Amino acid sequence: MIADALGNPLAFTLTGAEQSDIAQAQPLIDAIETPQVVIADKGYDADALVESIRQAGAEAVIPPRSHRLNPRTYDQHRYRARHLVENLFARLKQFRRLATRYDKLTVHFAAFVFLASICVWMA
Repeated sequence: MIADALGNPLAFTLTGAEQSDIAQAQPLIDAIETPQVVIADKGYDADALVESIRQAGAEAVIPPRSHRLNPRTYDQHRYRARHLVENLFARLKQFRRLATRYDKLTVHFAAFVFLASICVWMA
Protein backbone atom coordinates (compact mmCIF):
# COMPACT_ATOMS: atom_id res chain seq x y z
CA MET A 1 0.00 0.00 0.00
CA ILE A 2 1.11 3.54 -0.69
CA ALA A 3 0.09 6.36 1.63
CA ASP A 4 0.44 10.09 1.24
CA ALA A 5 2.19 12.41 3.70
CA LEU A 6 -0.90 12.44 5.94
CA GLY A 7 -1.22 8.66 6.09
CA ASN A 8 -4.16 8.41 3.69
CA PRO A 9 -4.22 5.47 1.26
CA LEU A 10 -3.35 6.21 -2.36
CA ALA A 11 -2.93 2.79 -3.98
CA PHE A 12 -2.66 -0.85 -3.03
CA THR A 13 -2.23 -4.29 -4.54
CA LEU A 14 -3.07 -7.68 -3.13
CA THR A 15 -0.63 -10.55 -3.29
CA GLY A 16 -0.47 -14.06 -2.00
CA ALA A 17 1.18 -14.72 1.33
CA GLU A 18 4.07 -16.51 -0.38
CA GLN A 19 5.06 -13.47 -2.47
CA SER A 20 7.48 -10.83 -1.30
CA ASP A 21 6.31 -7.23 -1.02
CA ILE A 22 9.16 -5.87 -3.09
CA ALA A 23 7.72 -7.48 -6.22
CA GLN A 24 4.78 -5.04 -6.06
CA ALA A 25 6.81 -1.96 -5.12
CA GLN A 26 7.55 -0.77 -8.65
CA PRO A 27 3.92 -0.96 -9.91
CA LEU A 28 2.76 0.94 -6.82
CA ILE A 29 5.40 3.63 -7.28
CA ASP A 30 4.42 3.91 -10.95
CA ALA A 31 0.81 4.52 -9.85
CA ILE A 32 1.88 7.84 -8.34
CA GLU A 33 2.42 10.60 -10.90
CA THR A 34 5.22 12.54 -9.25
CA PRO A 35 6.54 10.88 -6.10
CA GLN A 36 8.82 13.09 -4.07
CA VAL A 37 9.93 10.73 -1.31
CA VAL A 38 9.55 6.97 -1.06
CA ILE A 39 9.87 5.71 2.51
CA ALA A 40 10.04 1.95 3.02
CA ASP A 41 11.52 -0.57 5.43
CA LYS A 42 14.58 -2.78 4.97
CA GLY A 43 12.58 -5.34 3.03
CA TYR A 44 12.60 -2.96 0.07
CA ASP A 45 16.36 -2.47 0.03
CA ALA A 46 17.32 -3.45 -3.50
CA ASP A 47 19.67 -1.57 -5.80
CA ALA A 48 17.28 -1.84 -8.76
CA LEU A 49 14.35 -0.40 -6.80
CA VAL A 50 16.40 2.43 -5.29
CA GLU A 51 17.74 3.32 -8.74
CA SER A 52 14.26 3.34 -10.29
CA ILE A 53 13.04 5.61 -7.48
CA ARG A 54 15.90 8.01 -8.19
CA GLN A 55 15.14 7.94 -11.92
CA ALA A 56 11.56 8.90 -11.11
CA GLY A 57 12.93 12.02 -9.44
CA ALA A 58 12.17 10.92 -5.88
CA GLU A 59 14.32 10.41 -2.84
CA ALA A 60 14.60 6.82 -1.57
CA VAL A 61 14.47 6.70 2.22
CA ILE A 62 15.13 3.00 2.72
CA PRO A 63 17.54 1.81 5.40
CA PRO A 64 20.18 -0.64 4.15
CA ARG A 65 20.09 -4.26 5.20
CA SER A 66 22.67 -5.29 7.75
CA HIS A 67 24.50 -7.66 5.39
CA ARG A 68 25.41 -4.93 2.87
CA LEU A 69 29.14 -4.45 2.43
CA ASN A 70 28.76 -0.78 1.47
CA PRO A 71 25.62 0.49 3.21
CA ARG A 72 23.81 3.43 1.63
CA THR A 73 23.06 6.52 3.64
CA TYR A 74 19.46 7.53 4.21
CA ASP A 75 17.64 10.33 5.95
CA GLN A 76 16.87 8.91 9.40
CA HIS A 77 14.73 11.91 10.29
CA ARG A 78 12.45 11.33 7.29
CA TYR A 79 12.39 7.59 7.96
CA ARG A 80 10.47 8.26 11.15
CA ALA A 81 7.45 9.14 9.00
CA ARG A 82 7.14 5.48 7.99
CA HIS A 83 4.91 4.97 11.01
CA LEU A 84 2.14 6.69 9.01
CA VAL A 85 1.79 3.59 6.85
CA GLU A 86 1.78 1.35 9.92
CA ASN A 87 -0.90 3.57 11.45
CA LEU A 88 -2.89 3.29 8.23
CA PHE A 89 -2.82 -0.49 8.50
CA ALA A 90 -3.95 -0.21 12.12
CA ARG A 91 -6.89 1.98 11.05
CA LEU A 92 -7.84 -0.46 8.30
CA LYS A 93 -7.69 -3.38 10.70
CA GLN A 94 -10.30 -1.69 12.86
CA PHE A 95 -12.69 -3.04 10.25
CA ARG A 96 -13.20 -6.53 11.59
CA ARG A 97 -13.89 -7.93 8.15
CA LEU A 98 -10.39 -6.95 7.02
CA ALA A 99 -8.59 -7.98 10.18
CA THR A 100 -10.09 -11.49 10.22
CA ARG A 101 -10.11 -11.89 6.43
CA TYR A 102 -13.67 -13.18 6.16
CA ASP A 103 -13.65 -12.76 2.38
CA LYS A 104 -12.04 -15.69 0.61
CA LEU A 105 -12.20 -14.27 -2.91
CA THR A 106 -9.60 -11.67 -3.81
CA VAL A 107 -12.10 -9.47 -5.60
CA HIS A 108 -14.35 -9.29 -2.53
CA PHE A 109 -11.46 -8.58 -0.19
CA ALA A 110 -10.12 -5.87 -2.52
CA ALA A 111 -13.58 -4.29 -2.72
CA PHE A 112 -13.76 -4.03 1.04
CA VAL A 113 -10.24 -2.60 1.22
CA PHE A 114 -11.45 0.10 -1.18
CA LEU A 115 -14.51 0.72 1.00
CA ALA A 116 -12.44 0.88 4.18
CA SER A 117 -9.97 3.23 2.44
CA ILE A 118 -12.83 5.55 1.55
CA CYS A 119 -13.87 5.58 5.20
CA VAL A 120 -10.30 6.44 6.21
CA TRP A 121 -10.24 9.31 3.71
CA MET A 122 -13.57 10.64 5.04
CA ALA A 123 -12.50 10.50 8.69
